[in-house]
Amino acid sequence: MAFTTLADAVTRGTETLGDRVSEALFEPVIRLGVTGLARSGKTVFITSLVANLMDRGRMPAFQAAAQGRIVAAFLQPQPDVTVPRFDYEGHVGALTAAEPHWPESTRAVSELRLSLRVQPEGLLGGLAGPRTVHLDIVDYPGEWLLDLAMMERSYAEWSETVLARIAGRPQAAAFVAQARAADGTAPLDEPVAQQLARGFTDYLHAARDAGYSDCTPGRFLLPGDLAGSPVLTFAPLPRPEAAPRGSLWREMDRRFEAYKREVVKPFFRDHFARIDRQVVLLDVLGALHDGPSAVDDMRRTMAEILGAFRPGHNAVLARLLRGRRVDRILFAATKADHLHHTQHDRLAAITAALVRDARDRADFAGAETRAMAIAALRATVEETVAHKGETLDCIRGTLLEPDGARGRQAAFHTGALPEDPARVLAAARDGGATWLDDEFGARAFAPARLTLKPGEGPPHIRLDRAAEFLIGDRL
Repeated sequence: MAFTTLADAVTRGTETLGDRVSEALFEPVIRLGVTGLARSGKTVFITSLVANLMDRGRMPAFQAAAQGRIVAAFLQPQPDVTVPRFDYEGHVGALTAAEPHWPESTRAVSELRLSLRVQPEGLLGGLAGPRTVHLDIVDYPGEWLLDLAMMERSYAEWSETVLARIAGRPQAAAFVAQARAADGTAPLDEPVAQQLARGFTDYLHAARDAGYSDCTPGRFLLPGDLAGSPVLTFAPLPRPEAAPRGSLWREMDRRFEAYKREVVKPFFRDHFARIDRQVVLLDVLGALHDGPSAVDDMRRTMAEILGAFRPGHNAVLARLLRGRRVDRILFAATKADHLHHTQHDRLAAITAALVRDARDRADFAGAETRAMAIAALRATVEETVAHKGETLDCIRGTLLEPDGARGRQAAFHTGALPEDPARVLAAARDGGATWLDDEFGARAFAPARLTLKPGEGPPHIRLDRAAEFLIGDRL
């Protein structure tokens, strides 16, 4: 076993060294991580980003494109042959169909390689000719990233934290009662363990639907081929004074440690540890619509996520990353097209305030960060409407029905977001039940029918600025 571990470490070290030499001397590779929590639009972001990098007519703020230095862009086979390929063609087809619809969300890690032929800047660049830069986009669920917080916690610490955090949530009432009624000192009864795990999983689904962000362990929501396995059959329990060998508590403890070892650690080692740049997508408008508790939960969740980008803060992660570090992080509030453009600066300011703690920590660690309001695919248009002697700034789009069907066309005046982000944060920390009801309203829209000219990608809002921040310096 020791020899196998040593050989594996040597092999990984050799591969890493070879990759770095190859990238430095021949064809550089940028590994862009894309993650987001529920409803943030990861799939649409990646699809529109790739489409707009291939047809760059709508990318004026992306300098390499605006200067005409990108000679060509094309998809190539990805280097990781064991990772599912991001279904770019299928997702483009969904968005450009005669009756367009939002594509299905990805439920595991996937990857796509986009290669760019780029003419370097300056005199030496003109003499050298174009070079190829590979953009490897790695898509992974944000819930998996949140599992990092489990790595340096014991089962007892994790249970205490989770039960305290969810105690006042209506979605958790049934599970909390179930957990407190369980006898952790009793001998393990597998049906009891399964019932507890199902109860906790049901709570996580309900919490995510209600707009909460702290829905971990991530694989409970996206189990894949681990569904029903013992490694996903545990739940937080109140700590007993003593737990004998073979008891329910001791078995839950063992499975919790197995989850960290067999699920969380391999993800960070095999995928996250190789990322250079990162975008974290946030459904800030959805959280605002869901209320103060959802917003405060998002704020705390963003602070936890930044732990993944601070290897010095987490000894376990530091060992896995082996000195590598994400050096640019974009926090992007999606669905900016659900607001009139006069509200975009306020959305960006609220986003910046929500991730202030997280950004300060990342900046201190040497990573450059930015908060931005974007729409990867614009689903609405703006118009001005006269109403009762007033001129209202509105957005118009096709409503999305609860069952996902396309509804009627309608124009809405969404109202105004608070000008001062501190008002949002103060209300969130106070824990009120509702807010902004008379000032701001959110709607769900279906994708618009697209008619694209040659050389144009899908319409968007600030996707070019996002691309410039994330990869522009490397081109």
